[in-house]
Amino acid sequence: MERTNHIELKHFTYEHMDSLNTFELPKEQAQFTSLPNHYKEVAEGQYRIVILYGTEPVGFFLMHSTDRVKEYSDNPQAMLLTALSINKAKQGKGYAKQAMLLLKEFVTTEFPHCNEIVLAVNHKNIAAQQLYGKTGFQDTGKRKIGPIGEQLIMSLKV
Repeated sequence: MERTNHIELKHFTYEHMDSLNTFELPKEQAQFTSLPNHYKEVAEGQYRIVILYGTEPVGFFLMHSTDRVKEYSDNPQAMLLTALSINKAKQGKGYAKQAMLLLKEFVTTEFPHCNEIVLAVNHKNIAAQQLYGKTGFQDTGKRKIGPIGEQLIMSLKV
């Protein structure tokens, strides 16, 4: 397995756009998330985060501090993580795990008001559930019905 000690989380800049526009996902993953090119524009309170290996974008996710967070947590200091993806060509190298392990520190620095990260993961998306579990997220026991079925709500205290 390729070493992942050069993974960084950074706020999106337009220099990342061309790389992010080339992202692809395997069909079985595409049903569970969105590609970065769906987020060329974001609303206030949405933050595009790029997962970099060196200077190369290998992954992407969104952080939300919008009213949408209230669907997942009663905590006014929580943020919602959505749309995590790793480019198909870069999968299997531990980048997603390393990025999620960096998340607490990144959020503490970049979003000091935040003390909890919540997310929803489809009950059929076992690989994502395992990733989040290995990186400190806990199943809250809450469930939500999403576009393709039941979702588990998971939380990471910051």
